[in-house]
Amino acid sequence: MYRSHSCGELRTSDINKEVTLSGWVQKVRDKGFMIWVDLRDRYGITQLIFDEERTPSDVMEHAKTLGREFVIQVKGTVIERESKNPNIPTGDIEILVQELQILNEALVPPFTIEDETDGGEDIRMKYRYLDIRRNPVKNSLMFRHQVAMKVRNYLSEDGFIEVETPYLIKSTPEGARDFVVPSRMNEGQFYALPQSPQTFKQLLMVGGMDKYFQIVKCFRDEDLRADRQPEFTQIDCEMAFVEQEDILTIFEGLTRHLIKDIKGQDITDFPRMTYDEAMRTYGNDKPDIRFGMKFGELNEVAQHKEFKVFNDAELVVAIAVPGGASYTRKEIDKLIDWVKRPQVGALGMVYVKCNEDGSYKSSVDKFYDQSDLSKWAETTGAKPGDLICVLSGQATKVRGQLSALRMELAERLGLRNPEEFAPLWVVDFPLLEWDEDTERYHAMHHPFTSPKPEDIPLLDTKPGDVRANAYDLVLNGNEIGGGSIRIHDKETQALMFDHLGFTPEEAKEQFGFLMDAFQYGAPPHGGIAFGFDRLVAILGGQETIRDFIAFPKNNSGRDVMIDAPANIDQEQLKELNIKLDL
Repeated sequence: MYRSHSCGELRTSDINKEVTLSGWVQKVRDKGFMIWVDLRDRYGITQLIFDEERTPSDVMEHAKTLGREFVIQVKGTVIERESKNPNIPTGDIEILVQELQILNEALVPPFTIEDETDGGEDIRMKYRYLDIRRNPVKNSLMFRHQVAMKVRNYLSEDGFIEVETPYLIKSTPEGARDFVVPSRMNEGQFYALPQSPQTFKQLLMVGGMDKYFQIVKCFRDEDLRADRQPEFTQIDCEMAFVEQEDILTIFEGLTRHLIKDIKGQDITDFPRMTYDEAMRTYGNDKPDIRFGMKFGELNEVAQHKEFKVFNDAELVVAIAVPGGASYTRKEIDKLIDWVKRPQVGALGMVYVKCNEDGSYKSSVDKFYDQSDLSKWAETTGAKPGDLICVLSGQATKVRGQLSALRMELAERLGLRNPEEFAPLWVVDFPLLEWDEDTERYHAMHHPFTSPKPEDIPLLDTKPGDVRANAYDLVLNGNEIGGGSIRIHDKETQALMFDHLGFTPEEAKEQFGFLMDAFQYGAPPHGGIAFGFDRLVAILGGQETIRDFIAFPKNNSGRDVMIDAPANIDQEQLKELNIKLDL
């Protein structure tokens, strides 16, 4: 038996017990006649004491050889600690060691394994197995497990069945690039790793499973901008004989349950907003509604003067920054530089200070009088003491630019409280979106999303106006879930493939198995997939998902710990009939 107790378990009620502990050496303090060692395992830290008057001399000498991260086993007696540590649960006791065994020596770690470490992200990712020993990462992984169990229990109690779907599947066009896997037994052919279990969960509905879920790995070979991973985890769900309202109700319940159970907060309001309204009011389809700064469109009140920048713009749009009138000119210039960064792409920014006395001071006073600027304030909801920030240009671009500025200002103003939760359903997405490169429409979500029945006639005349029976769940400015009611009849699915540019032969080749299944009594069905990594991070009060993933990749999609991806030897390539042309 390596241990009778964990390193986070013993209390004053255990004093005088003979115990056996095992773990890693966190820290050694050697005073010569007395040595203290902090022993760590997953459960906590217990202080060990080696005393030359009470510890056998050979054990005392052995203790002097201990180094950081040595793996050891000790046997001894629980005693009351003279200098107590109120910061740890075991801080009232220590172990007077009588026996010591070094189970494994360790090299000096490349960074300190403590809550506050001196290791940068790159070095910690290279030695991720050491980083996991630190409380912040360890606790994040344990938290992930807790959330997963709560999700599984909630859905299981609601009649959902967890079903595993294959990882080696057929490549289908779903937006991002597939990761492909060569088949040795089928020369020249490849499997693909699933971007999602989309077609399989629809087939499970055809199979009569009725309520399916899976916490599942998905794979997308795409550029890793922002905080993304090439392999990620979804809570994937599908239901038969449901309409949109059924799905929204069930997954509002799941989200409400998680926030209540984990954070202790009662969330009653799940407002709904159309995609068009979200884009018009916040500039993106996943708005953070924990704070205001809604967009005000100024075309009618700003394009009547001789200011050419505004007159030539498709859209003039602004936000009111609370308390921003106190910004100095230097601070405003920094904001202007920020929006002109390549990542944002604005050509400049006009500002208006709303003074406390009701007057206005702007960077365009030459063109606009006080009456004009008061209309800008009215349109944006600006109050005395606020700052109005105005951008202009092509509508889609300028909305994105102002959305980025809004989020940056909210961060600076401390308006994005991680302990506050504001969910939002965004509905009525466009079914199709135009791709300039291919000069044709693509499915905004995937080819199986059902159009609104009343919009189907528009497919031939105004395909860009067709709304999808689709919905996203947004939490604190992050899309945590998205789904749709699916097409469940062969005729509508064939019509959709036609408008996406698939010939009947191409559709048959890519999705013939699904089309065939629809001929055998497919029920009306729909579903949703939650981004599990993102959901866990938000519930954990963090912006980044990496610390909630045991072995993440870097921004280049590399696992620097195991050095993957890597070359394979020539024999393997030959066996797979693959020839490299680099």
